[in-house]
Amino acid sequence: MEHVAPQSLMAAHLFSEAGRLAYADRNRYVADDDFVAVPVAGMLAPEYLAARAAAIGYTRSLGEAAPGVPAGAAAPARAAAPELASTSHVSIVDARGDAVAMTTTIEHAFGSRVMVRGFLLNNQLTDFSFAPRAEGRAVANRVEPGKRPRSSMAPTLVFDHGGRLTHVVGSPGGPLIINYVARALVAMLDWGMDAQQAVGLGHFGSRNGPTELERGTEAEALADGLRLLGHEVRVMDMTSGLHAIERVPGGWRGAADPRREGKARGG
Repeated sequence: MEHVAPQSLMAAHLFSEAGRLAYADRNRYVADDDFVAVPVAGMLAPEYLAARAAAIGYTRSLGEAAPGVPAGAAAPARAAAPELASTSHVSIVDARGDAVAMTTTIEHAFGSRVMVRGFLLNNQLTDFSFAPRAEGRAVANRVEPGKRPRSSMAPTLVFDHGGRLTHVVGSPGGPLIINYVARALVAMLDWGMDAQQAVGLGHFGSRNGPTELERGTEAEALADGLRLLGHEVRVMDMTSGLHAIERVPGGWRGAADPRREGKARGG
């Protein structure tokens, strides 16, 4: 993405196509690894990623992408989960350089609507697939006793080749979190933007369905061009809450998403 102009038609096209491939594999293979064999090494293998990337064209959208077959993959069925949006995130670096990226959720506005000792219990059942079987096979992320649900939460720490922390980032936003965080990282790491510029950009991306553009931002203007490339386009509100911190000469610089009430503070 470093050779593509920021927020350009081609940036939105390539980022959305990459999202289709990633979400296709996620929906098929990712679940609690105490219950299913998740082919993490296979999905991250350079040769597999290169083969998946080669499926992306510059002149036409893939439409709905099919999952790949990474090394070590079994053959579970794929099925989506509702993954409702009621989440919070904070990014922190303290005076000693210790850092935390923490995303937390009770899943929907009041979780399970049950309060115990002053705390609302979460409703993480919505992170499971409600269909236990599809395509004649068991779904990896189906509901089972004692099983951890799949989540889109993506608190992220970025380190340089020497092992030094360079960025802390994350966001609320339900199933859109993955694209929010990935696009912010592209903006900072590939496009050279500072953290505040990165978190304030208009959002675009795909969850292996329509290409989604943030209403009322510069991203919305890309709709017609994307349609010419074969994208089904959906313009929508996207209330991300990105919090990012980046290492700068002499210290750290923080940024908070202007879409929500978060603030960047230092001392």
